[in-house]
Amino acid sequence: MVMRQTLRAGVVTALCLGIVGALAGAAHADETCNSPYVTKLIKGQEDYVYVWALGVEGLGDGSDKLVTVDANPKSRRYGKVLNSVSVGSRGEAHHMGFTDDRRFLWAGGLADSKIHVFDIGTDPARPKLVQTIGDLVERTGYVGPHTYYALPGRMLVQALSNNRDKGGVTGMALYNNRGALIAAYPMPTDGGGDGYGYDLAVNPKKNVLLTSSFTGFNNYTRPLGELVNDAEAMKRFGNTMVVWDLKAMKARTVLSVPGAPLEIRWSLAPADNWAVAATALTSKIWLVKQDAAGQWQARDVATIGDPAKIPLPVDISITRDGKGLWVNTFMDGTTRYFDLSNPEAPRQTYQKVTGKQVNMISQSWDGKRVYITSSLLANWDKGGADNEQFLRGFTWDGKELTQVFEVDFNQEKLGRAHHMKLGSKSFRGAPTPR
Repeated sequence: MVMRQTLRAGVVTALCLGIVGALAGAAHADETCNSPYVTKLIKGQEDYVYVWALGVEGLGDGSDKLVTVDANPKSRRYGKVLNSVSVGSRGEAHHMGFTDDRRFLWAGGLADSKIHVFDIGTDPARPKLVQTIGDLVERTGYVGPHTYYALPGRMLVQALSNNRDKGGVTGMALYNNRGALIAAYPMPTDGGGDGYGYDLAVNPKKNVLLTSSFTGFNNYTRPLGELVNDAEAMKRFGNTMVVWDLKAMKARTVLSVPGAPLEIRWSLAPADNWAVAATALTSKIWLVKQDAAGQWQARDVATIGDPAKIPLPVDISITRDGKGLWVNTFMDGTTRYFDLSNPEAPRQTYQKVTGKQVNMISQSWDGKRVYITSSLLANWDKGGADNEQFLRGFTWDGKELTQVFEVDFNQEKLGRAHHMKLGSKSFRGAPTPR
């Protein structure tokens, strides 16, 4: 049975009060790209990089797994794998996100729609799988949980598809931190909405939830070469971003952003109230901000590489002062840096080939360390010698990226390295009751 905003009035009131109460005191996004409601920040040296890896048949146990890598240069095991936790199945591991208390890490699969919850608070170096939520599809009709975004005592999950036609029309599911489903919110299909989803990002000061759009199960599970040669299938990508009233969880404005807008990053500078996103198919950076009348608008402000060559921008990471943006492009394996001092006209100032294929990029709070992984999707990754699978660590001095370590996920039999989160041994504590 598909659930459609069936919250009782008391639950709605409690949720809204919880969000409102946190608005004024919300911390800035941790390590620059997490929910502002995550309460613990690593502003010094991180100790770990958690990597959510796709299982590969015949490689190790073949299952998806959470891998912990030592990221502290002072450690004798710096750049080495400390631990891996297999979930015992292969479901197209993709993204993950911290709960607001940063004691648990939610991670999911785009193929099997399972959501795995890891305890990272009891022993940050050795996470434990403590829960698997397997009824998302049955309870909501949504398929492919993608983004995990912490709200006060809650986790908002953006899906990519649905179980009716496996297309891109989808929605968001709201859980409490113990994994109980509270509500489901369909993406808008009226007022210019295409119903598609991808990323979530909140600006608490403006009471705004911003969402983006990608494509559905039928597309993201097909081999990439086959997909791009199917003209009809290529029409089934998202072309919108949506501005939501966060407290009411109501869609207010649909913005036209053609070309599959993916990751969203709000500026973290206290005086700023704008966000950027990159479009995968048109290689553009889009700026979302209010106009003089207070209406939210979106416009493209920069080009990434040569769009004719389809570099395929896949991930972005904004600096904590809102003045710089890292962009990874998958097809050419290139990492670019844009000066965002004027967000109306971003300017590329640096680029470097960092792999034969590159996907996610994360940076430390101080901007001195950058981490890059390789895998996009199981059927979209390159083949043969170009199918590098890695986590690479770099230092950044403002002029040059210098590689300082690499974990070869093929050699270590860990699978395809996808999403990353940073961890700290200082967050060790007694487990939170679930």
